[in-house]
Amino acid sequence: MATLRDIRRRINSVKSTQQITKAMKMVAAAKLRRAQEQLEQLRPYAVGLDKMLRHVTARVNHQLNPYLQAREVKTIGYIVVTADRGLCGSFNANILRRAKNEIDAQIEQGFDVRIAAVGKKAFDFFSRRGYQIDYKLINIFNNLQFGHATDIAGSLGKRFLEKELDLIYIVRAEAMSPVKQKVVVEQFLPIVPDEPEEETGAVYHFEYIFEPDPETLLQWLCPKSLNIKIWRALLESYFAEQGARMVAMESATDNAQEMIYNLTLYYNKVRQATITKEITEIVGGAEALK
Repeated sequence: MATLRDIRRRINSVKSTQQITKAMKMVAAAKLRRAQEQLEQLRPYAVGLDKMLRHVTARVNHQLNPYLQAREVKTIGYIVVTADRGLCGSFNANILRRAKNEIDAQIEQGFDVRIAAVGKKAFDFFSRRGYQIDYKLINIFNNLQFGHATDIAGSLGKRFLEKELDLIYIVRAEAMSPVKQKVVVEQFLPIVPDEPEEETGAVYHFEYIFEPDPETLLQWLCPKSLNIKIWRALLESYFAEQGARMVAMESATDNAQEMIYNLTLYYNKVRQATITKEITEIVGGAEALK
């Protein structure tokens, strides 16, 4: 049976851990609020730009811009966005599991798959398992900047234009609320036009007037859209990560409190048993002296 000193040490240790988890929860909540503000400012612009580009590309010749040109798929790229750190529940595990399933399915079909790992957890996971990683960007989420998005988009876009990659997907988390996330897989390149569907009534009732010409417009619009898409993916992932960490640390704090309660109860029982034993020994000794 543990001594009273051992139980006291364990209680103090759990209390120290509880203070750490409580502080981490507060830090995550503060970062979550800042990330939410950035995301709320970006989402309308990103959604509007993407929708406009899809409508425009549905009305122009896809040969006008190489980002629109679909070709025979031989090599597929996956941009996997995870966190740089753990202690955020199943956040990283869910993304990595979905990405691995997607990649393994493509490999089984005979495609050559290359990985762009964004976040230390993604790089560590796939490098340990022998997957081919062509690009990595780690330790960025403590100081996330738009330059990181342009770096990723520029590097992967260049590989697509040089026909090193024929199809590129993004695997990332998207926050449905501050405490609930889902994993999404979306096509990054080539850009998918939003074709109208006559049978569903989703037809376009407007015409675009291009100034300057469509080719010049797409040369400017496509790279900008790719940068914004990556920037949104990074912000969505960061927001979801902080929400998951806040929930995980809150749960850890509650569990620590429950553990402290149980250990304190156990400590009192052991102390009471020790006192009872000492009293019994004293009474027994006094009876023996009679």
